[in-house]
Amino acid sequence: MMKKLSILFTLTASPALAASGPFFSLSNTNLVVLVAFILFVAVLMHFNVPSMIGGVLDKRAEGIKSDLDEARALREEAQTILASYERKQEEVKEQADRIVEHAKAEAAAAAVAAKEELKGTIARRLQAAVDQIASAEVSAVKEVRDTAITVAVAAASDVIAKQMTATEGNKLIDAAIAEVDTKLH
Repeated sequence: MMKKLSILFTLTASPALAASGPFFSLSNTNLVVLVAFILFVAVLMHFNVPSMIGGVLDKRAEGIKSDLDEARALREEAQTILASYERKQEEVKEQADRIVEHAKAEAAAAAVAAKEELKGTIARRLQAAVDQIASAEVSAVKEVRDTAITVAVAAASDVIAKQMTATEGNKLIDAAIAEVDTKLH
């Protein structure tokens, strides 16, 4: 790399070293280049090019500064909006948590209510079954009693019919009529 730089410097410096003779001669390239440079600078100064370049650079600097100010304002606005969205997100998260907690509480209350209702339903059905069993038991006892009475009456009537004579039957009929007469009056 150093070698390339040294070759470049020697090639660019060789025309400047080629000038020979007196300095204030037009054949001296150094004087011609110096005069051309001074004329170029004078023309630039005459047309006020440095102030124009400075004005352009100042305008550009002002444009860049205004762009930076606008970018800074946009950044601050974006940070404000971001903070607002973060607050809203936190509020929504809190609200969602409250909704979930409320739903859990309602579900627990509904489960307790359903459990109590189920217990009530089971108790009612159990009581209905007990009542049905008791009713069936009373019905069975009554049926057995009625059957026993019917059998006893039939057996008694058979026994009485075989052992009773006509005079004893008339006496029983007269006694039954007298008993009915006393109970009616």
